[in-house]
Amino acid sequence: MLYWLTLLSDGGDVFNLFRYITFRAGGAFLTALIFGFIFGPPLILTLRRRQGKGQPIREDGPATHFAKAGTPTMGGLLIVGALMTSTLLWARLDNAYVWLVLFVTLGFALIGFADDYAKVSKGNHKGVPGKVRLGLGFAIALVATVWASWHHPAELQWQLALPVFKNVLVDMGIFFIPFAMIVIVGAANAVNLTDGLDGLAIMPVMIASGALGIIAYTVGRTDFTEYLGLHYVPGTGEILIFVAGLAGGGLGFLWYNAPPAAVFMGDTGSLALGGALGAIAVATKHELVLGIVGGLFVAEALSVIVQVLYFKRTGKRVFLMAPIHHHYEKKGWAEPTIVIRFWIIALILALIGLATLKLR
Repeated sequence: MLYWLTLLSDGGDVFNLFRYITFRAGGAFLTALIFGFIFGPPLILTLRRRQGKGQPIREDGPATHFAKAGTPTMGGLLIVGALMTSTLLWARLDNAYVWLVLFVTLGFALIGFADDYAKVSKGNHKGVPGKVRLGLGFAIALVATVWASWHHPAELQWQLALPVFKNVLVDMGIFFIPFAMIVIVGAANAVNLTDGLDGLAIMPVMIASGALGIIAYTVGRTDFTEYLGLHYVPGTGEILIFVAGLAGGGLGFLWYNAPPAAVFMGDTGSLALGGALGAIAVATKHELVLGIVGGLFVAEALSVIVQVLYFKRTGKRVFLMAPIHHHYEKKGWAEPTIVIRFWIIALILALIGLATLKLR
């Protein structure tokens, strides 16, 4: 919205700053961070009053989690509110990719909110049925995929770009649609599975989104894409502003989510943020790179898949408990140890993903 202040500029005044994506990204970050600090306490107080017993604690989970009983959930409202406000304020509202990412984020946030509300109101872990959640998620992903493909350059439509092998494009044709839908829904649910310890999910989300934000800014500039040999996707640079808002909102949330958490993200936040990662990857034509920068989420999801399949086949478990962060809890690792080590892994994977921009 503030971009339109450039209409008042003669090219040499303060209004000219609003032309620059980097300046507006900084404004979005600060706006979202301040939003979190201002609205965090009243939101947490409201959630605590309305939810009573807070998020239900799994009876088969680690014993240390029972101490968290009474902690309110739906804290994702703070993150989503911060990033939506900052993006609408600082991004160009005539940019299709901005609206695409906002649409996916809000859509998955609503699914998560309904799931959280059902769990809290019923006082158990059975929220919205899984098939309903997946169905709604795939419907949102379908719209987003078609939306993104419609705005991609003709030479990139329905194509799968490969990291490192930059001159190679795989023509998937109509099959690109289900593939991209799986990327978005898979990312949403992988982040959801990761959200099991105080502060565990939000920092890796910020790290992964930061890497994707750099990619979005890079592929949206012809000079960078020519130098690095990447495919040019005009307009994606504005996604950096959304990512900056996510980072600011994420830090604001982490202030209250740091151990011991005053509020949980809930499905409201985890599904929204995971869906956002998937949408950014599809918009920038870096779907496979998402599997690298978001490798921690992939590992968490795979640990659940492996555990379920192996148990059904043999009646035995591969991990003491899945997702894998609970396995390390069962082995006696302290919660902060797991969280910080997983943050480090997420940072390493994000750097590896960014390295693919230069590798040939």
